Amino acid sequence: MATALLNIIFLFAPQVIISISNFRSADDQLILINYKLILMGTVRTQSFLHELNSEYKATLACLKAIPQSLFEYKPHPKSMNMGYLSLLVAEIPLWIKHMVVDGEIDFVTFKHFSPTTTSELVAHFEANVDAARNALSNTSDEELQESFSLKANGQLLYTAPKIIDVGTTLNHWVHHRGQLTVYMRLNDIPVPSIYGPSADDKSFTGPK
Repeated sequence: MATALLNIIFLFAPQVIISISNFRSADDQLILINYKLILMGTVRTQSFLHELNSEYKATLACLKAIPQSLFEYKPHPKSMNMGYLSLLVAEIPLWIKHMVVDGEIDFVTFKHFSPTTTSELVAHFEANVDAARNALSNTSDEELQESFSLKANGQLLYTAPKIIDVGTTLNHWVHHRGQLTVYMRLNDIPVPSIYGPSADDKSFTGPK
């Protein structure tokens, strides 16, 4: 079916339910999916969810490689230690859950997990990603226009629409994972393929 006809259908009769099986071309099927997302008001939300899932495997591979024996390692006296950095990477998805569901985070009273082993760190990460997925799967672009507030012991630091801060938080997450890979390289821990081959992993597909 022509793209122009799809445009007309959704412009003048969006209430009509159309089966994706009626469209043979992959391009038309993609257009139909995009239009349905627009009608449901979850285009940005689904984009965030896709990005979260896309970054999940590489992040998991990095965290699994961090030995508890190096939790106290610092590349410089002013640097955070590897254990705290790993926890940050594992915990940032939980921020997304709190942003979406609670609408605020107080970083002074925020209760951090204290892993003592790599397996505890990884399990915490998995639980946090599941929480973020669930939160994003049960919200909409309209709801993400509501405010998120960052506080320090009850004092308001700033407020912004959730839809802005969720995107910023995903970027923040990737940034700290990149920082973690530097710590890994300095300790001869193999760095996995993330967006392409690393010196240790020549695959283009990323971690399985």
